[in-house]
Amino acid sequence: MSDPAFFGYGSLVNVATHDYADPRPAMLHGWRRVWRKTNLREAAYLSVEPANDSTLRGLIARVPGADWALLDAREAAYHRHDVTPVVRHNGPTAPTAIYQVKPEHAADEGDHPILLSYLDVVVQGYLRVYGHQGVTDFFRTTVGWNTPVLNDRADPVYPRHQPLSDDERALVDRHLAAVVEQAE
Repeated sequence: MSDPAFFGYGSLVNVATHDYADPRPAMLHGWRRVWRKTNLREAAYLSVEPANDSTLRGLIARVPGADWALLDAREAAYHRHDVTPVVRHNGPTAPTAIYQVKPEHAADEGDHPILLSYLDVVVQGYLRVYGHQGVTDFFRTTVGWNTPVLNDRADPVYPRHQPLSDDERALVDRHLAAVVEQAE
């Protein structure tokens, strides 16, 4: 892999939302996912933060020619961090970045709900790449589930929403109910 790569931990795990080359499962050590409130929009963002005792499953993919412009535009609320030394996958080593919500966008006020249309996309991606265990790991290695959830499935707010099967929706709903109950 001569091109640099990104490590996706949310919607980028769902390859139906992008066409970056050579996607493959990967593990990231020392980070965890977190739902973040920001001053950019009313909905929560999925982000990451350092956590020594955490390992995330995700997806690595190449950024051809190191042309980050489209991905940086998609992830405009985030900045890139080099995580090359802590990413493991079965392909050639390449400089690898992860996107984290920019600190200046952090907010403490307001509900900032999780968009169910977004969560559906993320879980669908984990299911397709890692199966049911990957979905379980996604919910287990993500914090901030005390955030309200906006059921926007009938009129999706998330621009890259995907159709889900009845089984996929039930899987999301079952896991979401369990983490929300634990957060209360």
